Amino acid sequence: MRPKSMLWVLTLLVSLGCVLPSSMVQAQTTSQSAKSTEKSGKKKDKPPSVSKASSAKDKNKPRDNAKHKASSNRSVQQAKSKSAPSAAKKPSASVKQARLDRNQNVTQQARPVRASFGQLAGLHATTDALDLHSSVALVVDQDTHEILYRKNDHAVLPIASLTKLMTGLVIAEAKLPMDEPIRITQADVDTEKGSTSRLAVGTVLSRGELMHLSLMSSENRAANALGRSYPGGLGVFVERMNQRASSLGMKDTRYVEPTGLSSRNQSSASDLAVLVAAAYKEPMLREWSTSHGREVEVGTRTLQYNNTNRLVKNPSWDIGLQKTGYISEAGRCLVMQTQVSGRKLIMVFLDSAGKLSRLGDAERVRQWLESKPALHSGQPLPRQYLPG
Repeated sequence: MRPKSMLWVLTLLVSLGCVLPSSMVQAQTTSQSAKSTEKSGKKKDKPPSVSKASSAKDKNKPRDNAKHKASSNRSVQQAKSKSAPSAAKKPSASVKQARLDRNQNVTQQARPVRASFGQLAGLHATTDALDLHSSVALVVDQDTHEILYRKNDHAVLPIASLTKLMTGLVIAEAKLPMDEPIRITQADVDTEKGSTSRLAVGTVLSRGELMHLSLMSSENRAANALGRSYPGGLGVFVERMNQRASSLGMKDTRYVEPTGLSSRNQSSASDLAVLVAAAYKEPMLREWSTSHGREVEVGTRTLQYNNTNRLVKNPSWDIGLQKTGYISEAGRCLVMQTQVSGRKLIMVFLDSAGKLSRLGDAERVRQWLESKPALHSGQPLPRQYLPG
């Protein structure tokens, strides 16, 4: 019997009040469902029909579709990021290391700078009329030896690279040949502070070049090589440094090496003023300590060295000899021979707090002296002019 006929019969029986077995009804329902599914599958195999008008309309809006798609992608991505914040990637090892380095830098910056000997001794608590940043200061008339300004001038402190002024004086007075070649060796490498140098081991320069770099640019390996190559060796040279200081009457002074890297090289402002006066008599020391710069040929390279004291390039200053110095135990140091209002003066500044403060102190003293009429006449300053 055909399905349609069978269905008609069943319908008639139901309408007459007959009860059919559930299995018969279920089988018939299943048969009808399978047939419907088969017809539906055949329809899906055919592509959906698109009207010409709708197709033309879609072709006219390709950009709108692209924008809509991009907007949809962004919306999905934003939704994902908001709904799953815990899914963010963990920082990589390089990012973690960068954060660690940054934290270490912050920690290092927060650490206090090592106190100088002058700070530990309380010398910075000393007040003076010019409010100098140096805990020790001395200004002396070079010709009359009159003290024009003083502040803790007998305090004995580390003097850093001011040591090189005595190194240069001993070399100059020994009349050694300035054109003699000297090789930088491992013995010249700094083991005291671990400082670096552009003069590599094996570099060969003349004694004159080493003297120039030592005085002008405070080159540590150059200064050590000068002492090491002295007749008799480094020990004899250091002994000669102390003998020369004693002969000049520098009772507060002691040297243990020729560079100033050791904090055991110590002196007082009054002793250093004597040293500046003695060094000023050597033309070589005057010229090389105040030159602006020098180029040095090292193998195939040319190294440019500059003066560590920027005041030598300042036209308002007339400087005949100078030397700077710094190690943490000594603070910033400066000695100079200069002319102010026609008078030759020796200035000493020790244990200055701040990289440029020693130069600022020199400026303050010069301006103060220029404001005093007695200084221009060359006569001794009245007592009221001496603030220290």
